[in-house]
Amino acid sequence: MTGTVRVLLVDDDPMVRRAFRMILATAPDLEVVAEASDGHEVVGAVQAHRPDVVVMDLRMPLRDGVLATQDVTALPDPPTVLAVTSFSSDRQVLAALSAGAEGFLLKDSSPEEIVAAIRAVARGGGALSPSVSAYVIDQVRTAPDPRQDAARAALDTLTERQRAIAEGVHAGATNEEIGAQLFLSAATVKTHLSEALLRTGAANRVALAVLVEQARARR
Repeated sequence: MTGTVRVLLVDDDPMVRRAFRMILATAPDLEVVAEASDGHEVVGAVQAHRPDVVVMDLRMPLRDGVLATQDVTALPDPPTVLAVTSFSSDRQVLAALSAGAEGFLLKDSSPEEIVAAIRAVARGGGALSPSVSAYVIDQVRTAPDPRQDAARAALDTLTERQRAIAEGVHAGATNEEIGAQLFLSAATVKTHLSEALLRTGAANRVALAVLVEQARARR
């Protein structure tokens, strides 16, 4: 997307919200349009302020970030959700992925990583902190997963080019980087990626990356 990215901050800790607001104030293309202190407030804030990205804490005392992510993604034309967690091994990471979060970020990420992650998901990409990514992949590889055959069958519905793009997404490449590797424009990659998501039933590019990992996992 072009122009200013509108951001909604959701966290029960006002100090965390203040820290994120200060970090985002250094990026001229990012604007914090509202804050929420619990999951119950998120839908109303989204409807009132129309953010492009919701930075969502996963652990909140009343309505947690997973349920709030489900609420947001069920809305018409929903904003993108970037989930935030304090622990790379937080079990709610996988639940938030299933709920439709486009990326995951650790709260102790550097300011540069936080800004880059918000920009990435606003552009339609995914964002995973390296340690969170390692945890997700480890869970897929080590947990018994009866869905492996289903994952392989879903990927078999893709064309050769769509499969190559899915592999690029799994590797963490942006649309621009995938396009450079395949001699395609970023817009063409986006079109093929959208079709791949439809064919596989993956909710977003992060879910597609997990699908590729599930298909690869050893029995």
